[in-house]
Amino acid sequence: MDEFELARYVTIGQYLPLDSRVHRMDPRFKLVAFTALVVAVTFTPSYIGNAVLLVLISYLVVLARIPFGYALSGLKPALPVLLLLMALQMIFYTEGFAGPAAGIACVPLFKVWLIEPTTCSLKLALVSAARFIELLMLTSLLTLTTTTTELAHGVERLFAPLQRRINFPAHELALILTIALRFVPTFAEELERIMKAQVSRGARIGGYGRFRVIQNTKALLPVLVPLFMNAFRRAEDLILAMEARCYVGGRGRTHYTELHSTQADYLGLALALGIAILVLAMPWPW
Repeated sequence: MDEFELARYVTIGQYLPLDSRVHRMDPRFKLVAFTALVVAVTFTPSYIGNAVLLVLISYLVVLARIPFGYALSGLKPALPVLLLLMALQMIFYTEGFAGPAAGIACVPLFKVWLIEPTTCSLKLALVSAARFIELLMLTSLLTLTTTTTELAHGVERLFAPLQRRINFPAHELALILTIALRFVPTFAEELERIMKAQVSRGARIGGYGRFRVIQNTKALLPVLVPLFMNAFRRAEDLILAMEARCYVGGRGRTHYTELHSTQADYLGLALALGIAILVLAMPWPW
């Protein structure tokens, strides 16, 4: 039953109550720094740039006192899909994607029938995998060091100027993001419970091997229907609970929690922005 233990591999939406500099950082500054690093990861196409970002994110995980294996535990369920995507990128890559158009000479590595991977396709596959790992670690780091309440307050405060100027629904957006993150581990536990119930009734879920993606996907079809039904049921219960408490949105609401920034918050944000700009601006050779 080890393959059905899904909840322990879900790090997004979890929170570890530790005492570290990253935990104590103002959520507003933490969100801006997180966004800057995500932009840097998304638009860095080089090996060296992604290596620098991976080292930086790993240092942040250590600085937050989060076990490194736990921060990467969410990678295990996605590893077969990630390897499949890398193989597809190697096989169906075309030079027009990042070859002559980007001034890069694509050197063939080997040829097997119609499959001819090149240095460009290899770079695309490795960089895409590195980006996936970095984004997973960043998202896990944000939620592991920030409570959902702090995230809601941070998002609402960041968009408060837009709410005053153009009537942007800052509070509602913060509430939606908070609810979405909060229910990620809940749905993982629900999926785990449904899978175990279906297996106890004789259904074959899993058992095809970790890399037989098509067979495992077909086996999950009897699980998805009750999962979505339970999700809709939870959403309806949440709506009724909010209406029973007379929830009316963000306009005119006061805040019990006040956010206060320190010099360490400004320093951390400046370092994150500086590293993101440096990685994006540097003409990495490869």
